[in-house]
Amino acid sequence: MPEKPTTPRFKRILLKLSGEALMGDNKYGISPKVLEQVAEEVRDVTELGVEVGIVIGGGNIFRGVSASTEGMDRASADYMGMLATVINALALQDSLEKRAVFTRVQSAIEMQQLAEPYIRRRAVRHLEKGRVVIFAAGTGNPYFTTDTAASLRAMEIHAEVILKATKVDGVYSADPVKDPSAERYTHLSYIDVLKRNLKVMDSTAISLCMDNDLPIIVFDLGVRGNILRVVRGEEVGTTVGTLKPRAA
Repeated sequence: MPEKPTTPRFKRILLKLSGEALMGDNKYGISPKVLEQVAEEVRDVTELGVEVGIVIGGGNIFRGVSASTEGMDRASADYMGMLATVINALALQDSLEKRAVFTRVQSAIEMQQLAEPYIRRRAVRHLEKGRVVIFAAGTGNPYFTTDTAASLRAMEIHAEVILKATKVDGVYSADPVKDPSAERYTHLSYIDVLKRNLKVMDSTAISLCMDNDLPIIVFDLGVRGNILRVVRGEEVGTTVGTLKPRAA
C-alpha cells in the first residue's frame, strides 16, 4: 500500500470544536476520554509543523440561546455561555500541556488570572513559535456565536482553513438520524449552504468565510485520527468552498 503523505496540506489551521463534542456519550460536561483524544490528535498535528488555533463552544455547559428562549435576558445568557467556553479552554489547555504541547489561552473577555487578553499580533507570534492558541469567550460580544468567533479568529490569524469537528461525518441534506435517506455532500459552495439552510455554521459565519474565501471542512471528531487526515489532505467529511493549493 502507498504510504500516507507526511507533508501537511496546511501550515496554519483554525480548529472549531463544539462544546457538545466534548461531552462524548455524557449528557453534560466534559468527557475525559474525548479531551484526551483531542489533545493527542492536536499534538500529532503540531508534530507535523502545523500551527494550530482552536475555538471551543460552551454548549456542553451552558447555551445562551436556549436560556434566552426561557426568559433570560439574551445578553446575560450569552455572557454566561462565553464563560462556559473559558472552562472548556482551560480543560483543553491542561490536557495539551500534560502532553508537552505548549499552549496559550486568549480570552476575548479580560480575566488576567486565567488567560491572556486576546491580542491578534500576540496570538500570531505564539503560533509562529509553535504554541497552540486556544481562543476563549467567543468574540466577547453577545448575539454572536462561537461559529462566528471561529470565522473571525481564522481570518485575523490568516488561517488557511477552518476545521469544524462535529459528531457527524459531514454535511447532510437532512438530519441523518431522522431521515435515513439523507444525502451526505462531499463538496458545497457557500451559497448552497445559505440557500439550503444547511447546518454547517450560522449564516453570519458562512457569510464571513464566503466574503474572505476561507474554506471549511466539516468532519467527525469521534473517528480517531480524522484531524490528522484532514491536515494531510485526505478526503474526509464535507468541504465548503475551495481549498487552495497545497502548502509548499
